[in-house]
Amino acid sequence: MAVDFRRKQAEFAAYIRDPLRNPPPDDVAPERMAMYHELFFNNMDSFISSNFPVLRKILPDRQWYALVHDFFAEHRCNTPHFSEIAEEFLDYLQTRNHAEDFPFLLELAHYEWVEMAVAIAPTEPPVVDPSFADELLDQEIALSPLAWLLAYQYPVQQISPDFLPTSPPAQPTFLIVYRDDDYAVHFVQPSPLTFRLLQLLEQHPNQTGTACLQALITEAQHIDPQLLRAEGVKILKEMAGKGIIIPGRDA
Repeated sequence: MAVDFRRKQAEFAAYIRDPLRNPPPDDVAPERMAMYHELFFNNMDSFISSNFPVLRKILPDRQWYALVHDFFAEHRCNTPHFSEIAEEFLDYLQTRNHAEDFPFLLELAHYEWVEMAVAIAPTEPPVVDPSFADELLDQEIALSPLAWLLAYQYPVQQISPDFLPTSPPAQPTFLIVYRDDDYAVHFVQPSPLTFRLLQLLEQHPNQTGTACLQALITEAQHIDPQLLRAEGVKILKEMAGKGIIIPGRDA
């Protein structure tokens, strides 16, 4: 008898995804199908655990395995690439609304995903002349594509089994994640002033350092312009030294 391989494949995959709601193919031994399910699920669990280590650590086993099982059974990935499963898991969490979830769960997951996303980003920053940091006031500058500005309601970098906040603090948490020339990923917690200056640069790239500082001075009218400019120059040079700021398109 001819076998409908597409139908058979769908039965096989449905059982592996969710054996509690789908019967095993009738021509495969149940114990073999159970083994396949366990192999696939353990592989998925291991990968997600390694990409979201803090999330795994703070969730009880029962809650964690239920979370991974629900993702495995219900979420339809839009990519065939294994390295993008973490992003698919993040997409899944954005549609999830369970009362038992921590209020910071999505922000924490995003924070943990960002590290891998920046690490494997295919973009390569330009080679920067050593004199760039000293001349950036008169050059067009831009935020590196390998530097991401992050703002969270919760202090995600502090979350651990010993610190599980139930409500956000009064002030948001600002972070910068960036990749250096050695492909190492770093997180820094900038001052609100540094974060805003980089935001302005992100919103209006390819302007001179002087123009970027002037935009900040115009916005922060309650701060002495000379003091703000001096501090802004220090910030721009520091960020250029880390590779967070790079020459602009026409620099």
